[in-house]
Amino acid sequence: MAKIRVYELAKQLQLPSKELVEILAELGVETKNHMSTINEKEAKAVKELLSEKKDDDKTLEVIDDGDEEQAGTKVELKKPKGKPLEGKETDGIKVKKKQTKVDIKKDVPGQVKAQESAGKKTKEIGAEITVKGLAETLGVSATQVIKKLISLGVMAGLNQNIDGEIAADIGREYGFELMVKKPDIGEDYLYEEIDDPTKMKPRSPVVTVMGHVDHGKTSLLDSIRKTKVTEKEAGGITQHIGAYKVKIGEREIVFLDTPGHEAFTAMRARGAQVTDIAILVVAADDGVMPQTIEAINHARAANVALVVAINKIDKPNANPDRVKQELSDQGLLLEEWGGDAIGVTVSAHTGEGIEDLLEMVLLVADMQELKANPDRNAVGTVIEAKLDKGRGPVATVLVQKGTLKIGDSIVVGAASGKVRAMTDDNGRRIPKARPSTPVEVIGLSEVPDAGDMLVVTEDDKTARHIAQERKDRIRNTMLKSNQRVSLEDLFSQIKEGRVKELNIIIKADVHGSVEAIRQSIEKLSNDEVRIKSIHGGVGAITETDVMLAAASNAIVIGFNVRPDSNAVQMANHEKVDIRTYRVIYDAINDLEAAIKGMLDPKFKEVVIGKAEVRAIFKVSSIGTIAGCYVQEGKIQRNGGIRVVREGIVIFEGRIESLKRFKDDAKEVVQGYECGISVEAFNDIKEGDILECFVDQEIPR
Repeated sequence: MAKIRVYELAKQLQLPSKELVEILAELGVETKNHMSTINEKEAKAVKELLSEKKDDDKTLEVIDDGDEEQAGTKVELKKPKGKPLEGKETDGIKVKKKQTKVDIKKDVPGQVKAQESAGKKTKEIGAEITVKGLAETLGVSATQVIKKLISLGVMAGLNQNIDGEIAADIGREYGFELMVKKPDIGEDYLYEEIDDPTKMKPRSPVVTVMGHVDHGKTSLLDSIRKTKVTEKEAGGITQHIGAYKVKIGEREIVFLDTPGHEAFTAMRARGAQVTDIAILVVAADDGVMPQTIEAINHARAANVALVVAINKIDKPNANPDRVKQELSDQGLLLEEWGGDAIGVTVSAHTGEGIEDLLEMVLLVADMQELKANPDRNAVGTVIEAKLDKGRGPVATVLVQKGTLKIGDSIVVGAASGKVRAMTDDNGRRIPKARPSTPVEVIGLSEVPDAGDMLVVTEDDKTARHIAQERKDRIRNTMLKSNQRVSLEDLFSQIKEGRVKELNIIIKADVHGSVEAIRQSIEKLSNDEVRIKSIHGGVGAITETDVMLAAASNAIVIGFNVRPDSNAVQMANHEKVDIRTYRVIYDAINDLEAAIKGMLDPKFKEVVIGKAEVRAIFKVSSIGTIAGCYVQEGKIQRNGGIRVVREGIVIFEGRIESLKRFKDDAKEVVQGYECGISVEAFNDIKEGDILECFVDQEIPR
């Protein structure tokens, strides 16, 4: 018996796929989604049910013609062939033509709201139509159509395509009802399939190697793979994301070697969760460093199992016990110290402890019972992507479900295409890739982003349509601001139930301040919202902090520190709220007021310019004058000034004098040099950044 997909039948019946799924459920036919298949008998039953519903609506209203028995009743009449019944008498009954209205919901993919009424001509057009084609359809000159388009703000030539929706609006003005026909395939095509538990098979674990720079992450992986990855890298440092499959006896482990945790977080910020286990590499001769702490916090935020590899134990000054102590200070207690984190001492140089580390990784993987269904359409995540001069867009993809084959039509984020070729991590061409297999895929229309999902579709047309829909949605989203949490709208978001847990990232000038702020703000938690500090560190607010805040929807609080220029740009792009304070109680009071919905600041600080100190001049009568070059914005004579040294605020006050050469100046703009003396502060050094700010009044 022939089979038909639900969405194909829906297209024939001009129904939304979801509505058809509901009708099938009424008839006792179970379907997972609109990609499911049904047989001819079931399709016929649906058509009969719909035709019955239509027949119920085909009633003709009886006009009062003096016959009391028949007045106000409704009769069913079969429409005879030939001329219509309107204005005729049938067995003495006058028949009035009932106007039909077609009201199609706007949210049905591929259709628009339309009304079929007397006097309007109905025609069907595609999702796009040329200006010339529209003019011919409406029977008017192309010049008239172009004038109408200009009045709508659309500039298009004779042979350019315009959107079907715009064409329909113009058509109504000329007495035409243009029906826009699009494929009945939308984002719901990519419904998450429910995998059959009987088809689930064990898969290899995916492991990310994280840690501080130069602690031996790539050297450790190099020792495992018995290849010289670091020799190919500029300066011996990993500058891209690599994915490698390593065979351990009869089993396999997939390693993701990242240039740090930034890429790890960037992928998680886009909703990708590819890692099962994270190996935290800590050098035994160096101990826990700032990036080590950040890596721990990133792994915790992603809820990923952590295995600690204490590397470089072959060094004469190696001290593994000191590393374990420092890890325990960060709340990461190893098993041998009574905790639940697995720790292994290794040497990437000599190979000592490597086997133990791999055994522990496989043990953690066994505890997680990792499984996937290989007998379905493939789903994967882009690990990295680039534009190759000879091959075009190339994406490194980790297949997570199903089997990816050459010739498959795929959609990856806003890109689409067909798998023309696949190569494994050793550069060999392969015909197919099963779950937990990293491959390089060639054949995409454009370069996707790291973290984008790869999904196999039925055909090229479907892939292109979904990719276009996503491009349109991305364009619309960019016009709107991201809904990030900020202190201004925190109370309203709590009330609407959007925020149950408020994540905070704390950066300060000294470690003691970080702990003091963390303890104080966590006490502010109440029944409606729990405040959680997901990361704390010493030093300037960096891009990494902003990226973690974007991924975790967190607020960044800085105490006596400032964000660098790149961090400010990224915060503006990602709509992350950065708050900087000089007094701890101000931070606590602001947060408490925001939770209670009483935060109503009268003034907001706005940084208007930055200048770098390039020379120091000592004048006995005046004090220290800083010879500066304005890097950003402008320096104003009446503005506040902040002296920032290596990201830490060392003084905040007012400008005493601002000069250009020998003349006093009200302001000095970007690209010019000036002399600045700071009121009651002479300890300025070359390399300091002078940050000029003003208090901007916010209307209540």
